[in-house]
Amino acid sequence: MDCRELEEYLYEQIPLSKTMGVQVLNAGWDEVKLTAPLRPNINHRDTVFGGSMSAVAILAGWALVHVRLRQEGIRGSVVIQRNTMNYERPISGDFTALSSVGDSAEWQKFVRILKRKHRARIPVNVMLFSEGRKAGLLEGHFVALGAEAS
Repeated sequence: MDCRELEEYLYEQIPLSKTMGVQVLNAGWDEVKLTAPLRPNINHRDTVFGGSMSAVAILAGWALVHVRLRQEGIRGSVVIQRNTMNYERPISGDFTALSSVGDSAEWQKFVRILKRKHRARIPVNVMLFSEGRKAGLLEGHFVALGAEAS
């Protein structure tokens, strides 16, 4: 799945992503990198609204699991189960969200369980950056449901 295909999918399936101005910068196996502008995500302090930071981070984590499953030839639904969001500093401009999954053994275990039980959970970390500095961290658990080989 390339960047444009993922972006169109997000706009169609998760319309809030378009409203927030989210763009896909990278949609690879190792990471999904999203960016969003300040303007549609601004708060009363002229910084990014905390809910927007969290939403873009969740979207980046969700997208990484989605992209990886597609590359594995597995179709199913991905949902977030829970997350913790740490806001490390205010963001006063455009920002990026960079998602990552732990080691390959963790991913392989996730896929095995998913194929066997049609449900599996995996932790995903997403770091938020603005102006070259880390601004936040989301630690999330995503669940894949109803997996079928495509």
